[in-house]
Amino acid sequence: MDDDAEGPGALCDLCLAQVCHNLDALCSKRADGSMCLSWAPLFPQEMADQLLHKMATKGILNDETVGIFRNSKELRLRRASIRSCPVSAEAFRLALCPHRLQELDASWVSGGLTGASIISGLASNLECRSSLQRLSLNGLHLDWDSLGEGDGREHVGFSSLRCLRTLSLANTDLTDAALEDICSLPHLESLDISCSVVTKLTALLDCRNTLKSLIAHQLRQLDMSPARLLSVLSQLHALRHLDFSDDHFTMDDSDGREGDETVRQLLEGSPQVLPSLVSLDISGRKRVTEAAVRAFVEARSGLVFLGLLATGASSCDVLSSQKNLKVTGEANENQVCEALRRYRDRECFIREALVHLYNLITDIDKPREDLLKLVLSGMQSHPTSLHIHLVATACVFNLTTQDLAEAMPVSLISSTATQLLHSMKTFPHHQQLQKNCLLAFCSEYILQDVPFDKYLAATLVINWLSNHEDPTLQRMAVAVISILVAKLSTEETAQLAKDISIMKQLLAIVQQKAMVGVVDSTLKFALSALWNLTDEMPTAARNFIECQGLELYEEVLESYYTEPSIQQKVLGLLNNIAEVEELQSDLMEEDLLEHILSLLQDSQMEVGVRYFAGGILAHLASRVEAWSLDEELRSAVLDQLHASIMTWTQLEREMVSYRSFSPFFRLLQTGQPSGVQLWAVWAIHLVCSQNTSHYSSMLEQEGVTELLKALAAHPDTHMDIKGLSNGILRMVEEHLSHQGPLDPEMGPRNSGQTR
Repeated sequence: MDDDAEGPGALCDLCLAQVCHNLDALCSKRADGSMCLSWAPLFPQEMADQLLHKMATKGILNDETVGIFRNSKELRLRRASIRSCPVSAEAFRLALCPHRLQELDASWVSGGLTGASIISGLASNLECRSSLQRLSLNGLHLDWDSLGEGDGREHVGFSSLRCLRTLSLANTDLTDAALEDICSLPHLESLDISCSVVTKLTALLDCRNTLKSLIAHQLRQLDMSPARLLSVLSQLHALRHLDFSDDHFTMDDSDGREGDETVRQLLEGSPQVLPSLVSLDISGRKRVTEAAVRAFVEARSGLVFLGLLATGASSCDVLSSQKNLKVTGEANENQVCEALRRYRDRECFIREALVHLYNLITDIDKPREDLLKLVLSGMQSHPTSLHIHLVATACVFNLTTQDLAEAMPVSLISSTATQLLHSMKTFPHHQQLQKNCLLAFCSEYILQDVPFDKYLAATLVINWLSNHEDPTLQRMAVAVISILVAKLSTEETAQLAKDISIMKQLLAIVQQKAMVGVVDSTLKFALSALWNLTDEMPTAARNFIECQGLELYEEVLESYYTEPSIQQKVLGLLNNIAEVEELQSDLMEEDLLEHILSLLQDSQMEVGVRYFAGGILAHLASRVEAWSLDEELRSAVLDQLHASIMTWTQLEREMVSYRSFSPFFRLLQTGQPSGVQLWAVWAIHLVCSQNTSHYSSMLEQEGVTELLKALAAHPDTHMDIKGLSNGILRMVEEHLSHQGPLDPEMGPRNSGQTR
């Protein structure tokens, strides 16, 4: 199966994921707290390796959980990976050393595990001494002194693992003495000593007949003359791959000069030097000329890879004529992509390649799934690198802008959104990076249709908004918030609504715009966000009133009388407040209600505005016991409600959506005035006609159809209301007849009230 294809994962992978998810239930605990499987079948050997790897990648592998591999006849490991996991020396010794391992990746392990304790533990198993062929200890402290002297243990070194063929020790404190020990291994074929502190490479001559691959990236402590260094390299007769690249970002002109000179001599030297070489990486090396590159390539017909990123020589014309030659560089897209693939673990080169990629995709107009995957890979490999994330987020925006994201797999865009959230969370104070992420999120498709943690997104954007007043960022942030709030679950919205600072921030934006009478997208988005935040959220509605939001909205209603889009959003929020019984008294202001009544009566006003004006009045007038104003005003409201609604025409566009119909229950009671009933029935008919499938199911599940049947059958119900009620019931019946029995597990869709 194609791992990148859309669709379900492999059955084996899904099963292993379930084992990881339910590990606590499947295990008992030993006295030391480590886990032990209560029962397990005999795993196929490869599956045991996969389970360990799955636990590591899911972040659940530690001293406790690794215990399931202790003394286990069911889980036999051969290729073990504990990369980046918190595992102690003791847990490693007990759980992994007894296995007959062929491969071990313990790179970047935390928990106090050192290279010396790993070697010592592996060497204690005689089977491991003869079976282990590949070992990766990148990023570890070797710390031979930790083993102590005179403790009765045999002194061990790398040479005790006599069958090692591949050894990776990048970013370790590897010394010259340890390198000599390593080079005595009789079968050593591949060695990575990048970013170590070795000063001499003379020891490599001891494995000159076996060593096929040498990775020696960024050896800053190297103390050998170019002539001596080249002499050693030229005697490695079996060498096929040589990586002698360097990080040019951290060098000044004097750093790496000997290495650069060695590279120059190698390029310009005789093809009899390293005759078996098919792969050479000199990325980051200064003083590389196109003439030297041309001479080297023309003299070696078998060359398959040449690393030239950040050398200034990747535009050499001879490179394009070599069909089988892969090149990392900046001359074209192929070279840049090759760099992103090959240098995943090297921050300096990923950053360099991303800068060049950004320049290549500035005006991209076709979806490039392949490029987006490479960008995400770089971000995931360097989760704390500001340099990488700053450029990568800009690339993400260019690759997903407009309709490009819609043409890519949803799973890929979902992963992209999740990675953007990680960047925002990791670098909360970097304005340009946050701007890049906001730009990428300013996509209705991504916000509406792509699954990701929208609650986290909303909190991150709101936190950013509260600390910055840049108008461009403010507009984007408010736009994103307004949509995200509408996509949250009821529980998430309630959690968000508890923070009164959010309400204050959004109201401050409304006030800022209203003071100068501006009508722009920032104002509209802020009003929409407030509307959604108070949707069936009494806490948020109360916060709104406590923050003097009601007074502000009264001013907005007056000053934006000729702006129906503004009026509609303001009235929509006031409608949310009117639904909350304990807050209805705050709306009992004669001037406010008379103004809302005038909007209801204005035949020139858009139906959307009149609809929400009617909703506010219907909710307030439905509770005669709570009405504290003149009774004549209530009678006028009830009369005008019925008369006005009968003049409304159905809207073609979707104007409103509801989380539930619970606020309508009181309005649909048979004892309510006809104006109140008519507004509720008209509202239900409106949303049902626009989204029959969703709302028909909601009506049935919430028991609203029974209320409508009772209303339609009651002798005192007005004929206008009976007609609309029966129309709704017919829509529901027709829909359900096509859908079959209702799924009792299907809950109402979460949706806010703004468009």
